Amino acid sequence: MWNKRESPLRIEKRFEFEQYSKISKFMGKIEKLCKERDIYPNISFGKNFVSVSIFLDNKEISDKERDFSKGIEKFYLED
Repeated sequence: MWNKRESPLRIEKRFEFEQYSKISKFMGKIEKLCKERDIYPNISFGKNFVSVSIFLDNKEISDKERDFSKGIEKFYLED
């Protein structure tokens, strides 16, 4: 589940990984999705995690942002 945050308005989620090598593959998939959907979230990562923050254009998540976040979820569940 994505967490909704205020100031600035965004949704965010942390994805945990057992191997650092899986982080690189995951981020590569996110990069392609960003280019396809024209959404560029803030991404940070460490040894065993990737955190993604999607800043919202409106007070509620749009279909475009919802589909984007679901795409990221799908990538995570594939590995």
